[in-house]
Amino acid sequence: MAVYRRSRRNRFFLVLLALTSVTVLTLDFRDGGDGALEAVRQTARDAFAPVQSAADTVFSPVTGFFSSIGDFGNLRKENAQLRRELEAARADAIRGADADRERQGLLQLQGLDYAGGLDSVPARVISTAPTNFQLTITIDRGTDARLDVGMPVVTAAGLVGRVTEVSRIRSTVLLITDPQSNVGVRLANSGEQGVVRGAGNHNLLPLDLITTEVPVEVGEPVVTSGLERGLFPAQIPLGRVRNVVAAPGALQKDILIEPGVDLTRLEFVRVLLWTPTR
Repeated sequence: MAVYRRSRRNRFFLVLLALTSVTVLTLDFRDGGDGALEAVRQTARDAFAPVQSAADTVFSPVTGFFSSIGDFGNLRKENAQLRRELEAARADAIRGADADRERQGLLQLQGLDYAGGLDSVPARVISTAPTNFQLTITIDRGTDARLDVGMPVVTAAGLVGRVTEVSRIRSTVLLITDPQSNVGVRLANSGEQGVVRGAGNHNLLPLDLITTEVPVEVGEPVVTSGLERGLFPAQIPLGRVRNVVAAPGALQKDILIEPGVDLTRLEFVRVLLWTPTR
């Protein structure tokens, strides 16, 4: 029975507290927040302030955690966008550098002082020979650009080879290093004439028909001879003498020529609109 009375007493105080709260709120509303009731309310606020602060301390990390989830998603999107922009900027820089290199290569082809006023057509190298048995390149110009079989192919550094096959938009160029290539040349100092033969993948090219009596110096320039019915016009640079040996009893000197053009790194060339006399 004591428990029952205590329970009834507790309910009585709860009901009394609820009614008091309603009454206070009603009077405070009518009073407009001024007077004695405002003082009571401020006292209650001060009394519950520690409880509210503790609640804020407990729940603030939770609120911040859920807020940070949204911020983390936004940061991921921003980082992804920044990465895309950085990759695009890097790609633009690479393309710009490549375009500048191509521009420089094309500008170098303009200075063909040795061409003697011959018309020429610029071309890009699009492929090389698939095997080492034939040393050729394919360029992106053909009969549509007035190219024909036999036309010389050059760079600013000198002779590359000659056109051997041609279609409407493509041409095959036989390099001077190919074993089937023969170029009539002239030594710049003595004016002596000979023939440079292709030697396959070897960088140095043999020069034949130079007798032992002819003085030849290492580093001496070698140019095309331009003889009548020759395959090339005169004075196209071919290379320089790299090695000279005069063996005892030999009728000619063993001479090796280093090409002026790096034939392993061709990208742009010019085709001289000139054909040999048939």
